[in-house]
Amino acid sequence: MDAYRYLILAEGSFGPLTSKTANSAVRYLGDRVVAVLDSTRAGSTVESVLGFGDGIPVVATLTEGLEYGPTALLIGVAPSGGMLPLNWRPMLIGALEAGLPIVSGLHFYLGDDPELQSFAESRGVPIHDLRRPPDDLSVSTGLARDVDAFVVHTMGTDCNIGKMTACLEIRRGLQEQHRSVGFAPTGQTGILIEGWGIAVDSVVADFIAGAAERLVLQAARGNDFVVVEGQGSLVHPAYSGVTLGLLHGCLPDAIILCHQPSRTCAYGGNGAYSWVTLPSLPEMIHACEAAVAPLRPAKVIGIALNTWDLSPEEAAREVEKAERETGLPATDPVRFGPEPLVAAVIAARDAQN
Repeated sequence: MDAYRYLILAEGSFGPLTSKTANSAVRYLGDRVVAVLDSTRAGSTVESVLGFGDGIPVVATLTEGLEYGPTALLIGVAPSGGMLPLNWRPMLIGALEAGLPIVSGLHFYLGDDPELQSFAESRGVPIHDLRRPPDDLSVSTGLARDVDAFVVHTMGTDCNIGKMTACLEIRRGLQEQHRSVGFAPTGQTGILIEGWGIAVDSVVADFIAGAAERLVLQAARGNDFVVVEGQGSLVHPAYSGVTLGLLHGCLPDAIILCHQPSRTCAYGGNGAYSWVTLPSLPEMIHACEAAVAPLRPAKVIGIALNTWDLSPEEAAREVEKAERETGLPATDPVRFGPEPLVAAVIAARDAQN
C-alpha cells in the first residue's frame, strides 16, 4: 500500500467529524491523495471542507475521480456498525473494473464478499481489509510491563476526538528531539498510515489486551519511546470495552488525555448518546488512572485538545483553562504544536530513570 495514490470514497459523509479515515489520510498521506469522492460536496476542495488539504478536489463520480490518476480506492468513512452501504457497491465494482485495488477499514470485510472478490480476481487486483485481525492472537500476560521503552498511551473523554492524531504529533515532536520512537497503530486509520498494526475493535474481546500487548512489544523494538493509539473512551457506552482492554494490554508508563472542549455529550450518529454527559477533565483523569492502577500505576501527564471548531482566540483560552483545571501542560498539538506534551513525556521518562 506504500505506493498507492488514493481516490478516497466518502460519499455523503465527507466532513470534519464524519470521515475520520479520509481526513487523516489527507493530513498524513496528503501527497498520495488525488481526490475525494462525495457528490454532496462536489465542486469544492478538501481544504474548504476540512481547513487543510490544499489543492485536492472533491468530485461527484467515480469516472471524474479516475481522471486524476489514482492507483487505489480508499474507503474513507466508517459508517456506524462498519457495514457496507448498499449505494456504494456500484462504485466499488466500478473501481475494481477500472483495475483499482480497494483499501477498506470497514468491519465488513470486502474480501469475503463473493461478488467483489470475483471482480477483484478477474482484474488481478487485491482488496485490503485493514480491520482483519491476525488469527493467532492470545490473551495478555502483562509482558508490556517489561519493555525498556517508555510507553505513552492516548486516552479520551470521548471517541472520535483525536487520539491517533495526538500520537502522531507527539511522535513527530519526539523525533525532532532526536528520540527514537515507535507508534503502535490500534485502528484502521493508523494501520493505513503506518502499514502495520491491529484494529483492536475487530478482535474477540478476550484477545483485545493480547493484541495491544503484541503491538507494544513490536513498537518497542529498537526504540526509547512508544506511543500507543487510543480507542473509544472509558465513559462511552458503545466503546468502553475496547478502551479498557487496550489500556490493560499496553500497560502504559504515562497517559495523554485527549479532549474536545466544545463537546458536552458522548459522540454518536443522530445524537444517540446525547444523554451521556461527558465528565470534567479532573474527573476523567481520575477515571483513567484508577482503571489501570491495580495493574501498573500510570499518571496522566498532559492534555491534548482538539479545537478545530474554535477560533484561535477561543482555542488559546481553552488551553489555558485546561492547564488551570488540571495543573498539567496542555496544547492543541495540531494547531499550536505538540511541544508541551513532548516535554512532559521526556520529563516523565527522565523521572522514571
